Order: sequence, then structure tokens, then C-alpha cells
Amino acid sequence: MSQSNSDALNSRILTIRGQRVILDADLAKLYGVSTKRFNEAFKRNRRRFPADFTFQLSAQEFTALRSQFATLKPADAAGSMWSQIATTSKARGRGQHRKYLPWAFTEHGAVMAANVLRSPKAVEMSVYVVRAFIMQREALATNATILKRLAEIDRTLLQHDSALRALWQKLQPLLQPPPASPRRRIGFHAGNR
Repeated sequence: MSQSNSDALNSRILTIRGQRVILDADLAKLYGVSTKRFNEAFKRNRRRFPADFTFQLSAQEFTALRSQFATLKPADAAGSMWSQIATTSKARGRGQHRKYLPWAFTEHGAVMAANVLRSPKAVEMSVYVVRAFIMQREALATNATILKRLAEIDRTLLQHDSALRALWQKLQPLLQPPPASPRRRIGFHAGNR
């Protein structure tokens, strides 16, 4: 799998319900089968897919995904990955839109799907799927480390800022010019004696 295909696969890994998942249509395309055949094999072996391996999207989640991908254009003829949220067949016209809510597969569900399909391409591509999930997990861990370090720096700067503010308040009276001493007024006044 080339770097561009790997990047395209990374873009197909979504976060839904707090889990990193890939949709059934994307896995089917990756494994070289139609979405219909993929889902048939999945349903025949449903016992192999517990709730932490796969779940079906709700109507609200599906609508939200469709609105997110509505402006995206489909893949070029070279075979870049793209989500088949709205369409399932290559032909235009009849049967173009999905009739059922899509299934989302976690990393373990994607590997189990490759085992269920038993095609050489599915086994080969499952390695790339696992690597893509690992890359995303590492990127999230790196981001968490960076955010933790930035929070420490921010906390240190706030402490320094408050210390500098206290020092400025203590120096402020010293920077003021001394009060002017009362001057004697010229001429005869009752209080000048």
C-alpha cells in the first residue's frame, strides 16, 4: 500500500461514540468486495463480532456523517479511499443510495472481518488497517504529551506573571516622585511666622 493510500485510509478512520472506527463501506472497498457482500459475510458470522468490535450507527449519527461528507467528491479512478456514505454501487440510478444504516468496525472488528472474508486481499489489507489504527493511536498519545507540557508551561508562566505583578506593585510607590515640601508663600500671611 502506497503512502497516499495509507493517508487515505487514515482519513477514513472516524471517531464515533468515543471509539476509533472505520465504516463497513470503506472496509469493503479496502478488502476488494462490494458493501453488500461484505455485510452478508458479516451477518453470517455475527457471533464473532461482539459489541466492542462493531456497532450500527444510529439515524442521527448517519445523518451527521452524511452532512459532513456531502461536500466531498468521490475518489479518482486511481482508487483512493473515500467513504461510501451516500452510495453503495458503481452504477448510477437504481439502488444508488443506502437502504440500511452503516456498521462501524473498531480495529479488532476490522481484523475479524478480514478473517471472515478469507480472501488473500482481505488478509493482506488487514495489516494496513491495523497499522493505520496504531498510527492514529500514537498521534493521539503524542498530542496528549504535547498538551500536558503546554499546560505545565502555562502554569509556570501564570506563577511568574503573578510574582512579577506583586513585585511591580511593591516598586510602584518607590518610582513615584517624592511629595513636594510645602513652600512658603511670598508676602505677609498670618500663618508664616
